[in-house]
Amino acid sequence: MKIKVCGMRNPGNITELLDLSVDFMGMIFYDKSERFVDVALAREIRKAFKGKTTQKVGVFVNATIDEIQCTKDVFQLDYIQLHGNESPEFCAMVREKLNIKVIKSFAVDNDFDVATTRDYVGKCDFFLFDAKGKLPGGNGYRFNWELLLHYNYETPFFLSGGISLQDVEDIKSFKHPQLFAIDVNSGFEWMPAIKKIEDLEIFIHELNDNRLVQTT
Repeated sequence: MKIKVCGMRNPGNITELLDLSVDFMGMIFYDKSERFVDVALAREIRKAFKGKTTQKVGVFVNATIDEIQCTKDVFQLDYIQLHGNESPEFCAMVREKLNIKVIKSFAVDNDFDVATTRDYVGKCDFFLFDAKGKLPGGNGYRFNWELLLHYNYETPFFLSGGISLQDVEDIKSFKHPQLFAIDVNSGFEWMPAIKKIEDLEIFIHELNDNRLVQTT
């Protein structure tokens, strides 16, 4: 199971997390977020990632394609995550013009219809299902994962929304052929943008029993 840790900002905390060799690390470029990453941190963050295999994911909310491209270039992003009301056509344009993989997020509540994703199939590389709340993301609670059992499109997805160390067994028992990765954020924080590295290490070990985690 691949793992994405989102809402990272502090260079020291990022370096600690990189030692766990997580698959994806998300940075939020939405200025209304308490985990917002300022461009002034770009050099330190690029330096921390040098020689690492973890993929950098830039999270945007209703940004323009020019804003996304500028941030992509400055931070040397590997993936773009669109977490707003972006249309299928906009997702396809970002993917093609920036020559980058795109993750489209969907806010899920009990009224969510998986058919909402249909028009995005073929225009994004991945979907991300998160709990619907007051904020675009990082609301800190789970949605009913059984709603995704009706999802039968070919686009693989990230499972997100308030996931914590206590959810390991539930994740293991949730079977879906298109489940690609687990996305965590607020459930592993001391404070916004500062992650509990020891808890994440335990989470990775317990989720993937055969995965070697090396720390310094």
